[in-house]
Amino acid sequence: MEALRDTFVKQTREIIQDNLTGIYLHGSAVMGCYNPQKSDLDFIIVVKDSMSDAVKKAYMDMVVELNGKGPAKGIEMSIVRQSVCRPFVYPTPFELHFSVAHHDWYEKNPDDYISKMKGEDKDLAAHFTIITHRGKCLYGAPIKDTFAEVPVQDYIDSIWNDIADAEEEITDNPMYLILNLARVLAYMKDGIVLSKKEGGEWALEHLPEKYHSLIQAALREYAKGADVSYDMDLAKDYAGYMVEEIASKKKHMPRISHVIQNL
Repeated sequence: MEALRDTFVKQTREIIQDNLTGIYLHGSAVMGCYNPQKSDLDFIIVVKDSMSDAVKKAYMDMVVELNGKGPAKGIEMSIVRQSVCRPFVYPTPFELHFSVAHHDWYEKNPDDYISKMKGEDKDLAAHFTIITHRGKCLYGAPIKDTFAEVPVQDYIDSIWNDIADAEEEITDNPMYLILNLARVLAYMKDGIVLSKKEGGEWALEHLPEKYHSLIQAALREYAKGADVSYDMDLAKDYAGYMVEEIASKKKHMPRISHVIQNL
């Protein structure tokens, strides 16, 4: 992971050059739970000004090449302008984005990808929150000088957006949603920003015992890539319970002065 990360930083600097403000790592790689079988490498690249299509094309060629050498879930990265980081803009505009979900599009029609892969992404509020509280600057300006604090309501909207349909989606990706629901509720209740692994551990201490076997199964799959069988009826019940709990907390958040705690 370190060698791939170092190559990513080196080539990012070479391609973006003087327009580069900084390169920042977030996600499991900075939260102590990176698993090459279950994790991706998550980067935010901050630039001073918009990038030309030629520079975007060179950059995407580099990212796609490294993605093939990366972990099972590959590389996920977004490029944003410095002006949307401080002060923070929500929903957050981005200049370019890549994840494995978009690989085929780029390979089949790179010009179309370059012209259309830009816009706004609510997920960036969650990513920036991880960066400001637990992220790592790999190159460039320090995090505190680059990113403003994400307002609580923007962060809540971002993480809610990711789990609102969990009852319908949990059968498709049980491990991810079981653990993600847990870390969202941990934030809503205790103001702590957790990894999926930490969210599962928090849930074992705070949630009804009937869900413990489900959470333990998700933690085993996440940590070891184990072949896990889930009780889908219990998973759906868990998703319904968690969404209701989170929605209830979300409803009252405007009246709560929530301070995000560092671990």
